Amino acid sequence: MKLNVKAAVFAISMVMTSGAFALDARFKDTDGDLLADIPTNPAEQIDPATLIFAYTPVEDPAVYAKVWDGFLRHMEKVTGKKVQFFPVQSNAAQLEAMRAGRLHVAGFNTGSNPIAVACSGFRPFAMMARADNSFGYEMEIITYPGSGIEKIEDIKGKKLAFTSETSNSGFKAPSALLKAEFKMAAKVDFEPVFSGKHDNSILGVANKDYPAAAIANSVMKRMIQRNVIKADQVKTIYKSQTFPTTGYGVVYNLKPELQAKIKEAFFSFPWEGSDLQKEFSKSGEAKFIEITHKKDWDVVRKIDAALGVTYTCK
Repeated sequence: MKLNVKAAVFAISMVMTSGAFALDARFKDTDGDLLADIPTNPAEQIDPATLIFAYTPVEDPAVYAKVWDGFLRHMEKVTGKKVQFFPVQSNAAQLEAMRAGRLHVAGFNTGSNPIAVACSGFRPFAMMARADNSFGYEMEIITYPGSGIEKIEDIKGKKLAFTSETSNSGFKAPSALLKAEFKMAAKVDFEPVFSGKHDNSILGVANKDYPAAAIANSVMKRMIQRNVIKADQVKTIYKSQTFPTTGYGVVYNLKPELQAKIKEAFFSFPWEGSDLQKEFSKSGEAKFIEITHKKDWDVVRKIDAALGVTYTCK
């Protein structure tokens, strides 16, 4: 099996191999935290006049430009830099932008985090959480009432919509779980189709374009709260364990003092009354908490290992 994610001239090949998770050869990890070290040579550090921020493209980026605006203005005050929202259209485009030096601060989705860390020099440090510090979401496989699908086995011979090959809940987790728990494989037991994003998959099921789809339930909850779909248009036939959600962080070669200020901006942001609170409270989030990639993404790396996938960056 070989899966390819491409954007422009940038490519990440996810190749079947027995190797462990490893960073691209251009990065160093002397402290063993599984993240690219900040360059010790000041000449290799960058201090851009304008910081570029991108949120994972789980839905139409236009929806989130306003949602993030207040937070980005806060980051400007803390860092003393201009901050610009970059509306990426795909996970691959976001990965390419950071690897190419055009993206400095980002929220990468669960499945893209290991790729961003390994190939793009991403250093995640934060995640949204509930007021009690609990966090995460579940992968759900959904269908619509009257589809004839009542249980996972009923998907056999039908189409199952995934989002993209880099997505945890939109591809990697359901692929591993369907294989492990139900002995079902794509192109053998069902026809895989790719919608590109979670909202496309959810709308596709709600509008009966797809008989079933694997999605992140946090996205679905927000879409129901915004009346994009009605709760009775979909039904869940499978729900996974809880996974970490979008991880936020910076590119590895920003000046250390700038990285520290960006981190301060996340943890000092006043949620009360903000557009972030209005949007993300729909899926339970109430603040940013500190995370480590090594610990909090362990389950995601194990899913990759179960699929026989590691990352080589080209």
